[in-house]
Amino acid sequence: MEIAAILLTSGIAILVGLYLYSPLLEGHGRRVTVEEHELSSLLAERDRVVNALQELDFDFKLGKIPEEDYPLQRAALLQKGADILRKIDSFSALTSAPSSNGRGETDVEARIEKAVAARRADASAQPRELTDDDLESLIAARRKARKTKSAGFCPKCGKPVLASDKFCPSCGKSLS
Repeated sequence: MEIAAILLTSGIAILVGLYLYSPLLEGHGRRVTVEEHELSSLLAERDRVVNALQELDFDFKLGKIPEEDYPLQRAALLQKGADILRKIDSFSALTSAPSSNGRGETDVEARIEKAVAARRADASAQPRELTDDDLESLIAARRKARKTKSAGFCPKCGKPVLASDKFCPSCGKSLS
């Protein structure tokens, strides 16, 4: 009887092992083509250029960059972004036609400017600065809410308890 139990247990263990190992045997992993890898790296580089443009604009507004250097650095980043977008367009099937005046470069620069403007809009959506009166009212409301919630401390363990608690959440002592 012991041999039958050992064989049954080992058989079940083998079946469970095969079941757990089967996804590795089937090879469901999708291979990434060279074109997909290149497109991914171009998209990452585009994001880096857009971030660099955003940081350059921010630094210029703060006065960290001299006025004579700013246009040159911005133009270089715009040119780099335009080159990247042209390469991305060559990979994608949905390439947009050049503008009617034959200057596709203007369309690319407009797309870069649009992406930078969208990032600026996201960054400027931060909350407004609070005045002292606003802060005082928020503090008063917070203190009032804490007074209604807090009931002090547990007499047995000393942990904080709420007014709605009937038992200490830490030690379980009745608070009634």
